[in-house]
Amino acid sequence: MQHDLMIVDGHVIDSAQGLNGPADVAFTDGKVSAIGPGLDRKAAKAVRSARGFTVIPGIVDLHTHVYWGGTGCGIDADQLGRDSGTTTSIDAGTAGAGNFLGFRKHVIERSETRILAYLNISYPGIFGLGPVTAYGEAQIPELMNIEECVRVAREHPDLIVGVKVRIGYNTSGSLGIGALDLAREAAQLLGLPMMAHVGPPPPRFVDILERLRPGDVLTHCCRPTLSHALDTKGRVLPIAEEARKMGVIFDVGHGAGAFSFETAAAMLKAGFPPDVISSDVHIRSINGPAYSTLHTMSKMLCLGMPMPDVVKAATEAPALAVRRPDLGNLRPGAPGDAVLIEVQDGSFDYLDTVGVTLKGKKRLGLRGTVLGGRWWHDGEAA
Repeated sequence: MQHDLMIVDGHVIDSAQGLNGPADVAFTDGKVSAIGPGLDRKAAKAVRSARGFTVIPGIVDLHTHVYWGGTGCGIDADQLGRDSGTTTSIDAGTAGAGNFLGFRKHVIERSETRILAYLNISYPGIFGLGPVTAYGEAQIPELMNIEECVRVAREHPDLIVGVKVRIGYNTSGSLGIGALDLAREAAQLLGLPMMAHVGPPPPRFVDILERLRPGDVLTHCCRPTLSHALDTKGRVLPIAEEARKMGVIFDVGHGAGAFSFETAAAMLKAGFPPDVISSDVHIRSINGPAYSTLHTMSKMLCLGMPMPDVVKAATEAPALAVRRPDLGNLRPGAPGDAVLIEVQDGSFDYLDTVGVTLKGKKRLGLRGTVLGGRWWHDGEAA
């Protein structure tokens, strides 16, 4: 077979295949065509060296806001991809039933990187979050339309992966936990999972968690308040243990206000790491402290999460969360997305969302991105 592109001499980590060692990866017609040590270089039209680098599947960011130009909080998915190796952005409910078609036509279909989406249970989506505004869309009962949410999701099954709802005193207001109940009903009618944003209470964290179903995502699991899976002594809450056993997915969702080094470190110490590492990049977090999933991966690595687990949480795990097992891996036949990263040693400053600085000894530097089987971007200067 004549391959279009081959990445050689890299260290491949692919949790879906149990790979963690030297291997080459070949791409043909937009897909992975071969993987393994010592592939024949002569069988490739183009060869790129990954010597000294780690090769992973394209990053799947489970929590982004990429309705750029259509809402005040949206950022450019392709720029995110060039900066961080994010080849698939999962938009976390920026659009609702009232404006999803615009999101599809004006952003998703024009994007080089892949965009999938949770549909917001609120009809206009996240309309009130911007550089200087912060209004919670889930607090207006008249906008919480189950029928329209279900109708639009059924019209776009190729893109919509679930239903999103934002819960907390500043997002669901006096409607409280009722907003989650409406989103859950819509998700059940669709046979899709739900993503629940956990904000400052009320409602209580336990009230949110007890309503989640297998496959649902609880995002912002490393919050700096007690709206997380640990008690005041750093022990895992029994209801959180039961939720994980049942299949609830715990997602970082860093963002501008939902990631604390203290909480993340305590979760790791308690043996309760997040299932998914995501960025929650939007207009308020893209320039820090979140930046991207790759940056958040660096933080989790510095906190002690093993590198294979970090990679899995940003590739295979989010792909499975949105029921796309074809993504987040380098199996032959999978979409040809891969990222070359350099694990750098040194002294690096990282900031969480409450202003705490972590002095880390590791950093994941982007060294190149393969998108759809072609060399797409060179990454940072070495």
